[in-house]
Amino acid sequence: MKILPRSAFGQTVLLIGFLLLINQVVSYLSVAIYVIKPNLEQINQLLAKQVKVVFIDGGNSKFSPALAEAFHQETGIGVYRENDALMLGLAEAAHYPYLSLQMSELLDGETEVRISQGDEYLIWIRPPQAPSLWVKIPLHGLDEASFYPLIFYLVLIGVLSVAGGWLFIRQLNRPLKALQKAAIDVGKGQFPEPLTEQGSSEVTAVTRAFNHMSKGIKQLEADRSLLMAGISHDLRTPLTRIRLASEMMSENEDYLKDGIEKDIDDMNAIIDQFIDYIRHDMMETSELANLNQLINEVIDHEAVDGRNIEQDLGDEVEIPMVYAAMKRVLANLIQNAFKYSDAGIKVCSGRVKGKNRVYFCVCDQGPGIQHNDIDRLFEPFTQGDTARGTEGSGLGLAIIKRIVDGHGGVVTLSNRDDGGLMAKVELPAS
Repeated sequence: MKILPRSAFGQTVLLIGFLLLINQVVSYLSVAIYVIKPNLEQINQLLAKQVKVVFIDGGNSKFSPALAEAFHQETGIGVYRENDALMLGLAEAAHYPYLSLQMSELLDGETEVRISQGDEYLIWIRPPQAPSLWVKIPLHGLDEASFYPLIFYLVLIGVLSVAGGWLFIRQLNRPLKALQKAAIDVGKGQFPEPLTEQGSSEVTAVTRAFNHMSKGIKQLEADRSLLMAGISHDLRTPLTRIRLASEMMSENEDYLKDGIEKDIDDMNAIIDQFIDYIRHDMMETSELANLNQLINEVIDHEAVDGRNIEQDLGDEVEIPMVYAAMKRVLANLIQNAFKYSDAGIKVCSGRVKGKNRVYFCVCDQGPGIQHNDIDRLFEPFTQGDTARGTEGSGLGLAIIKRIVDGHGGVVTLSNRDDGGLMAKVELPAS
């Protein structure tokens, strides 16, 4: 399982977040070392001087409650015995070892420092001059609210950084997404309008190159279609003359006439296959259609007397398709099954488990094909082995694959365990 994101947006946000984290850590260390630490040392020195002033005349033996009360009235600094200090909030104060160590060095003896944060920010110090006493020193301007602007600043910087990265990548990905969609359309045989050249200079250059490539492919397809249509038209003219000539042959030449007419029919069928192969069915608009209804229409049209077509259709489902093109796919598969099998055939349909896809398949009881020849059979002008015959132009499966690919589907051939071949077409359900 990969943790790191693969999209440009995710990678950019991760990079910005990582750099932002480093920046905040460095900023925090810089503030701590060059601002907080010197101020803290200065505050400790002032606090130590205050403590020395309190005990300037000695320790516990010189402690006078009256003097301490007067000192508290003038400075706000109080000196209390431990029991009294515990009642005044010492019990809730937190111990700070680092401050205690610093204060011990400043007062030349073991010192304990505690801090409580209530209505006031209070520092409690137990000095080495009087271990049984606690000095309470109130400080103002160090409450927790003073840190809110810093927290707000850090959160704001993080949000703005992520939002800026999102806007930048969104603007960068917009032409790339259009380019991806156009490339998929070209792969299906559809040629969209030239894309708008926008974005960075690199993306603009790629878009310009794609538009040029798409225009070249479209022109090539048009030239090929025109060439094939011209050749087919020109071939039908002499074939028609040959058929007329054969009709004028004498009765004792019927055996020649039948052979000539059969050859003419075969040549016309081959020409029709050429036209079907170059036909741009996917230029038509896809629309929702009922798959089972399409299968029933094709079976009714392709049914042959004496040949059984068994049906095993799943639930009714409507999927986007070019209706005429998909009928041609199923009709070709049924014709192939009849051609290479003397027994009945079976047509099935249903949903693909675990995927948003549907399928239909045609199964025959013929000799099957060699496993090594399966992929090769989808190439134009390629025929199967001698077991499945050698007639035709070898364009039937190529036509089927081209139409199915244009629908975003996949067509496969596989030998059945009980004999015969299964041709299966999977199509996206949406």
